[in-house]
Amino acid sequence: MAGLWQRFSLIFKSKASTALNRAENPTETLDYSYEQMLEQLQNVKRGVADVVTAKKRLELQTQTIEQNVVKLETQARQAVAANRDDLAKEALQRKAAAQQQLQTLDAQVQQLQAQQDQLVAGQQQLETRIESFRSEKEVIKAQYSAAQAQVKIGEAATGIGKGMQDTGMAIQRARDKTEQLQARAGAIEELTAAGTLEELGDSRDHIDRELAQISSQSQVDDELAKLKAEVGAGDAPAKEIEPGS
Repeated sequence: MAGLWQRFSLIFKSKASTALNRAENPTETLDYSYEQMLEQLQNVKRGVADVVTAKKRLELQTQTIEQNVVKLETQARQAVAANRDDLAKEALQRKAAAQQQLQTLDAQVQQLQAQQDQLVAGQQQLETRIESFRSEKEVIKAQYSAAQAQVKIGEAATGIGKGMQDTGMAIQRARDKTEQLQARAGAIEELTAAGTLEELGDSRDHIDRELAQISSQSQVDDELAKLKAEVGAGDAPAKEIEPGS
């Protein structure tokens, strides 16, 4: 049962692959891939912007703490000058905590800077790749359009295209009907000349028609003979009159 299911699955996948291959438009696929790459580039740019923003916040925080360290240093000196060792000690303790915080911030800033450098390098590589893909995409699209036009022209010239096939079939059907009509007309003409077909509206058979034709021909011959006799009698030379008569 498992083997039969695998065969059905393979057949289904092959049919689906064939259908997708027929429906796929390479130009649309290339444009979609280009759009996906542009979307990836935008994501990388947003990532770079986020890292730079976080780094700038840490740098601003570092500047504030550095200013606070200077302030605490000044306060400690003032406290010592005023013989307030307790205040000087507290100021120095805060200064030490601030300096420790600065070290932590510096490490974070360096880490963000490394991430920024890595993202920027990736962004540049992706931009180069996208530009190369865009140029190649346009070349492939132009080649595909040219090949598609060439196929259509070839199909039209050779008559193997679907539209030309329909036209060829229509011409062939017209020729067949014309030949049938010509053959029928020739057959009717031949049968009419042979007397096989009866004239429209004539209820006589071919014997009656032939006898009528013989009778008509005999009548014509009789009338012709009569006309010849009359014309011959009228054209006879007159007798000369003897002198003295």
